[in-house]
Amino acid sequence: MAKQTAKTKADRVRDLYVNLNGASRQRWEKINQQGHDFYLDNQLTQEESETLERQGMPTFTINRIIPIVEMLNFYVTANQPRWQAVGAEGSDVDVANVHADVADYIWYESDGQSKFSQVINDAATKSVGYFKISVDAHSDRGLGEVRVDTVEPFDVFIDPKSRDIFYRDAAYIMVHKVIPQSHLQKIFPEYATKIKNAGETERDNYSYSQKAEGGDFQYKDVIDETFDYFGEEDRRLDYYEMYEKIKIPYMNVFYRIEPTPEEISKIRAQVDIEMEAIQKELQVKMQETILQLNQQLQAGNIIEERFTLELEKLEKQTEQQIIQTREQKISQAMEAVSRVENNVVSEKEFKVLMKGELKNSLIDAIKFYEARIKLTCVIGDTFMYEAVLPGLEYPIVPIHYKWTGTPYPMSAVAPLVGKQQELNKAHQLMIHNASLGSSLRYLYQEGSIDEDYWERYASAPGALLPVRQGFEAPSIVQPAPISTAFANIVELGKTDMEYLAGIYSSMQGDIQAQHDTFKGLLANDEYGTRRVKTWMKNSVEPSLQHLGEVVRDYAQATYKSNKVFRIVEPNNENIKDVEVNIIQYNKYGDAIGKFFDYETAKFDVRLIAGSTMPVNRWAYLKELMEMLKLGIVDDIAVLAEADIKGKDKIAQRKSQMAQMRQALEKAQQEIKEGKGTIETLSRQLVQAGIKDKQRMVEHDMRKQLLDTSAKLKGDTAVARANQDLQNERSKDMQRNQEKEFKQLVQNGLAEKKEGNNLP
Repeated sequence: MAKQTAKTKADRVRDLYVNLNGASRQRWEKINQQGHDFYLDNQLTQEESETLERQGMPTFTINRIIPIVEMLNFYVTANQPRWQAVGAEGSDVDVANVHADVADYIWYESDGQSKFSQVINDAATKSVGYFKISVDAHSDRGLGEVRVDTVEPFDVFIDPKSRDIFYRDAAYIMVHKVIPQSHLQKIFPEYATKIKNAGETERDNYSYSQKAEGGDFQYKDVIDETFDYFGEEDRRLDYYEMYEKIKIPYMNVFYRIEPTPEEISKIRAQVDIEMEAIQKELQVKMQETILQLNQQLQAGNIIEERFTLELEKLEKQTEQQIIQTREQKISQAMEAVSRVENNVVSEKEFKVLMKGELKNSLIDAIKFYEARIKLTCVIGDTFMYEAVLPGLEYPIVPIHYKWTGTPYPMSAVAPLVGKQQELNKAHQLMIHNASLGSSLRYLYQEGSIDEDYWERYASAPGALLPVRQGFEAPSIVQPAPISTAFANIVELGKTDMEYLAGIYSSMQGDIQAQHDTFKGLLANDEYGTRRVKTWMKNSVEPSLQHLGEVVRDYAQATYKSNKVFRIVEPNNENIKDVEVNIIQYNKYGDAIGKFFDYETAKFDVRLIAGSTMPVNRWAYLKELMEMLKLGIVDDIAVLAEADIKGKDKIAQRKSQMAQMRQALEKAQQEIKEGKGTIETLSRQLVQAGIKDKQRMVEHDMRKQLLDTSAKLKGDTAVARANQDLQNERSKDMQRNQEKEFKQLVQNGLAEKKEGNNLP
């Protein structure tokens, strides 16, 4: 029964491929394969080349498509795309910041820039390019890594009913390849036996273009014979990958996690402590009530039987209240410790869980259906495996050049094929006409000339060409003159191709088509890239946004364990480590959660618009110079954007010079302040000296005045003392004289003495 089921699945995939590879799909591939052929200069079929060679016309081509495609590729992939994440809630903000680094890590490990360039090249030449997101389960020692890869556009088959630009409404997307058996056994070693027994590919499945049956150069031609590593002929097998959207039933389960026995014992012990106090309070209230009833009994308000009955009721109420309070306390504590968890599981897992402990702890379960992507792999006519992929969208992300509303978009090369053929034909005719004019042709009568001689020497300078007698001389056949309109057609064709593609000669460095002034050149660059910017805004950037969302889903489903991402900074010097799913432990060493829980975080991914577009460095430097003059930025910011060798060391030296200059300015300021202080102090000292001298002079003058005053006072006192002494002496002398006079008078000699003393 199982084999029959596997056979049915393989047949379903193969039949679906036949239906998808219908007439519309084949016409679309044929048109875009032709455009891709013209881009790779495979512009002439074998029949056309043989016809031109028979007519003696040149078979060269002037490929004007290659530079157009290369310029488109440059403008779109000049820089790497950058994503940023926005957390859905506060707890997701930190993880959202980490996701930008994780996206850079995945892009770098997948060599995303070269893959991006390939996808854009496919979009321009084949109308669509594809990113493919997958998980390499064997990388990082089995932990897995998310990878971004590309898919050949002609190997992808889309549901024809899809009308979404990213094929989100497609019922299925199929990838079909033709791969040798030995290579498939290397890719899937676990299915080596199945691959060996698988049926071989039909020849029609690997005819890639309308020119595959021709003998001209085929860069994608499939070699009829393939060999394995033993040198034996190898088989080619069909390899199918079918992605389809299915609805899977899930259960949103709410269940309670009960406390552990240790937590229950702690709760009961805590409740016992609280109940002791409550019981004491109730006993006191019961005694108060008994006292009141006893007082009423003694007062005769109640009889003894009522007293006994009320006592019995009171005892029962108290016991019931104690029991209810204990149960309520335990219930509240248990509810506080127990918690409700929410988890989403498949319906099959839910049925298994309901047979276990979940049955007793289940609170609610809500059934819902979610769209998921199922991958079915078939090799040849043998079913290999099925798997449900992470995320809700297809892992194949398209970038279209011109979306037509169907799975069959239009390329940038398709409108240029006709003009390229016109240019080729015009050049071939002009060169052929010039060749005819330089290599003369003759009309002659048979037998009139020696044909071998004329063929050998007819174009030689100064040659003598003999003519037999009796015959007319051969006449020169001049080529018809080509109208000057051919030259105009060539120039007009070049202009038309530039106009159709939106890539002009000035954008490729043609100095004759550029503006004379610098501002005019910038204006041409701004206006000339508007069509490219339109493509970027309407197709490329939305696809990159969608790519970031799919990468987020795959990264969250893959990076579930603790992991450190090492990311090289843009300057290729600094390495940043980003860690997610860091295990959180409690004080007992038990794992209780995760820091930066990357798997369960919810955040939106946003592409930074214009991050892949080139920057006009001259215009940007000019703008920085203007800002430098205004003082908005410093010279280091200008140096960072300049194309100067060793600018990091220059910036370091300028930084050191700036530090030294700041230190010098600080020292000069300090010296200036010191000089000012010295001058101030000098002035203060001079003023203080003057004031001191003035004080000294005043002090000396005051001293002199005091000395003079004291001296004067001293002299006056001495003079007064002398005068007093003299007065005393005069008085004493006078008293003595009077005394003597009185004595002389008394003695009788007064007259004589008085006469002797008169002057």
